[in-house]
Amino acid sequence: MEKLQRVLDGLVADGASGVLVHWRGPEGEWVGGSGVGERAGGQPVDPSSWFRAGSITKTFTAVVVLQLATEGLVRLDGPAADWLPSDVSVRQLLNHTSRLYSYTDDLPDVAGIVEGRFDHWDPRETLARVVGRPRVAEEWSYSNTNYIALGLLIEAVTGRPYADVVRDRILEPLGLHHTRLPGDDLELPTPGLHAYLEVDGDLVDVARVNVSQAWAAGELMSTAVDLNCFYSALLGGELLGAEALDEMLAAVPTGDGSAYGLGIARETLPDGQVLWGHTGGIFGYHTVSYHAPDLTRQVTLAHAGAHGEEPDTAPLLAALLG
Repeated sequence: MEKLQRVLDGLVADGASGVLVHWRGPEGEWVGGSGVGERAGGQPVDPSSWFRAGSITKTFTAVVVLQLATEGLVRLDGPAADWLPSDVSVRQLLNHTSRLYSYTDDLPDVAGIVEGRFDHWDPRETLARVVGRPRVAEEWSYSNTNYIALGLLIEAVTGRPYADVVRDRILEPLGLHHTRLPGDDLELPTPGLHAYLEVDGDLVDVARVNVSQAWAAGELMSTAVDLNCFYSALLGGELLGAEALDEMLAAVPTGDGSAYGLGIARETLPDGQVLWGHTGGIFGYHTVSYHAPDLTRQVTLAHAGAHGEEPDTAPLLAALLG
């Protein structure tokens, strides 16, 4: 697996503080890391480390909504809720065709994000601030607002907290003991992959953070092994019936060569290989988790930022799975 190790080392050379991966392919299974788990201690990355997975949360949220739809509690093509425009359906929230303004477009600069990283955000207040804003022009537009609305829909339909529903319907049945929806809990479990944001030339450790800002759109913390297990169960039919899974994988073009289904994205590599999964970015963390439909190839990579930019998804997947 020297090729994979070179990819990880290259990401660190390009500015990551640490990276880790869990890879599965015809040749077997491989876990690896590069860089440091925490700059203060300087210990090498532990590939089993926890990290903040950001928008990969959206796939978990979408699974719950599709389960509720299968049970007749949610209509995918009916109005989403009376607190949203009447022409917005549940399906449009799931596949980002609602044209709702994304609240994260109003977030402050990096210095402001760091200053407010321990603040609690209430999802109802978040939604109320943007739901009356003019709709965006594009037919497809990625909006974190969509998944805040879906989290509230899950709570309205079930009468239970969003995190509890995800735990009971996904985490516990699959035995994902290293995946959590932490809410206001600031701590990243040990071992943890620490990410950093640069403010005025200094690197600020943002492993401790309040992720209520992202909630049902991006609060998840997990490990690479757990995320590969989750997507394996999903694409293997353990979480959704065949009809619901077909609905999830009915993808619309995003305009950049990829396509987006109901909480899951499709990427096609230059060699024609089709992959399903999601990326996640939050507070210096960038995660890529993609999988062949027949599960012969799987990869989850977590990238903890320090200097430089996060890697582009398509070239990274080509390097890891091409």
